[in-house]
Amino acid sequence: MENKIEIYQAANGQIEFKSDSEHETIWANQKQIAELFGTKIPAINKHIKNIIDDQELDYSTISKMEIVQKEGKREVSRKVDFYNLDMIIAIGYRVNSKLATNFRKWATSILKSYLLDGYAINENKIKQTKTILNNLKQTIEFLATKEIGEEKEILSLLQNYTKTLSLLENYDKSTIEDFDGKTSRYELSYEETKKVISTLKSNLMAKKEASELFGNEKDNHLKGIIGNLYQTFGGVELYPSIEDKASNLIYFIIKDHPFNDGNKRTASFLFVYFLDKCNYLYKENGEKKINENALTALTLLIASSNPKEKNILIKLIKHLIFEN
Repeated sequence: MENKIEIYQAANGQIEFKSDSEHETIWANQKQIAELFGTKIPAINKHIKNIIDDQELDYSTISKMEIVQKEGKREVSRKVDFYNLDMIIAIGYRVNSKLATNFRKWATSILKSYLLDGYAINENKIKQTKTILNNLKQTIEFLATKEIGEEKEILSLLQNYTKTLSLLENYDKSTIEDFDGKTSRYELSYEETKKVISTLKSNLMAKKEASELFGNEKDNHLKGIIGNLYQTFGGVELYPSIEDKASNLIYFIIKDHPFNDGNKRTASFLFVYFLDKCNYLYKENGEKKINENALTALTLLIASSNPKEKNILIKLIKHLIFEN
């Protein structure tokens, strides 16, 4: 039997899905998705290919299902690729059409409600650790106050964070608890950092995605940031762990603006580069600990944050690295 998406187009432009609650998702083929977003099947196929190639999603979002369709006077049974809700949402953020815009408005309103009113977790599972829920609420409220226009990335970051709830057993009431983290013998030098940025700049300029100002350091600001990662007091490192160094690296490059242009992109790239050099970028299953969407959200959150929020941001980043 063919899966069917039932859509209600309200007067205010919202779109509502009626999904299969048993499987907690919906499945739709390319034709249905094209109709949903008011575009052509080749465009949907292109977006799906790019989403897979960019590793935003993987093949687990695709399932072959048998459908019966009329071809002339005959009824023919064929296996067709169907895509789950994650893929449909990802496509909806890439399609440029009026219906896709309506979908994004709907998704944004649902997300805001999710952030502010619901926590998408079973409270019964964490009653034994009430402080975990208190701190989750604190973190969600912090994320929800950021009006940065990239709700999809915020949701990705939030999902990445909530997945680790069962492991976070030592929270202090209303604060995110710190921890020691992992250590590495690798040391990121200023000279190496400059070479990495130079390579990044060349690649971006070749694609016309950066100007000559990209990565141009102001008054040795970057040198100071890199040096601070390895500063000591009484012979003891102030930032001893990989998590400490990585979180402070991305935070201070974004907030201190050491470059004339490209601070956020450079910060994100160096964050990933540093974790990779420490052999700490990937989970055991080969997935990145912080995916591209979560990293985008993290970068925008840091950029829009109040300096008074530094400690909670640093601890949040550390947990995202460590618990994943």
